[in-house]
Amino acid sequence: MVLISELVPAAASAEEWRRYHVFRRRQQAERRPDEPVAPDEVEERVLRLDDGRSVERRWLATAGDEAVGLLGTTASRPGTPEYASNRHLMDVSAYVLRSHRRRGVGRALLRTLRAAMDDAGATTLTAGAEDEPGHAFLRRLGAEPRMTERESVLDLRRVDWDLVDRWVRDGGERSPGARLTLHATRVPPDELPAYVRAMNEFLNTMPFEDLDHGEIAFTVEQVGLWHEKLEAGTGVNPVVMVRDHDGSIVGVTDVLHWTYQPRLVHQFFTGVHPRARGRRIGRWIKAAMLRHLRQAHPGIVRMRTGNAGSNRWMLAINEDLGFRPEREVTYYQLRRERLPAGPAARD
Repeated sequence: MVLISELVPAAASAEEWRRYHVFRRRQQAERRPDEPVAPDEVEERVLRLDDGRSVERRWLATAGDEAVGLLGTTASRPGTPEYASNRHLMDVSAYVLRSHRRRGVGRALLRTLRAAMDDAGATTLTAGAEDEPGHAFLRRLGAEPRMTERESVLDLRRVDWDLVDRWVRDGGERSPGARLTLHATRVPPDELPAYVRAMNEFLNTMPFEDLDHGEIAFTVEQVGLWHEKLEAGTGVNPVVMVRDHDGSIVGVTDVLHWTYQPRLVHQFFTGVHPRARGRRIGRWIKAAMLRHLRQAHPGIVRMRTGNAGSNRWMLAINEDLGFRPEREVTYYQLRRERLPAGPAARD
């Protein structure tokens, strides 16, 4: 018998945490064996902190005394700027250990998911799949593929650093009067209002293909809470931005580096304002970031990033730098009523 129980970070027992930590290590060994997971105490600190933007929940599927499956949901938080346009959506992640597939664990988690969507008032779920079992499971439910993302990796030991230096020089020459700024660990408080305004504008220009999505609209306060999570997780979030001659931010790129993953850095967002495109600002900021990482974090050898398959402009820049495709993730969407009904607590 499989039992489903919610992991509530603020109230979890030592045994619940133990099962969760054992599970996430087994999951990582199956999915990303070359990437270390956060130490237990770091993971617990981070999960206990609120981001002010979303409502996150997690459920463990337990067989005997071991966790064999995990369901995670993220919904927009009521009262936030994003809630009105995102309230019908729920992002979902789920994983069942290979040794326990085809035993009803996934179905049990789906019934729990249906109840969670009802709790949040969500009517559409979004879930990604990167391997055939995941695709097949979502297809059987009737989920529709809406967006494809390419995950790529750059080996920093093979970067053409002469090319990087040329991109930095070329970017400055093509934008006279513009100023590039690097924040080595995170954006400081006095820069946050302008940064948040620019990021909200940039992020809403990203290609979402056929994905049903709402507005991206985070706040200065939410970024402050994210920085608290970052500190709790022993991470840094370097940001490079370009301000045009009028002082407005026209280009931003940022990365995330956890100390417990010393050889890996995650490339997050890179965006250029539509009115400043064509001046190679995207190449400028990405090259400047790579030079910073080489100097400040010489132990990093891999950079991972994800881009919509339709984002040819960014994919071309990444390919020129030496990024190579590693896997492809398809995002599916499904209406709540397609999920199986019935008791959510056991299978």
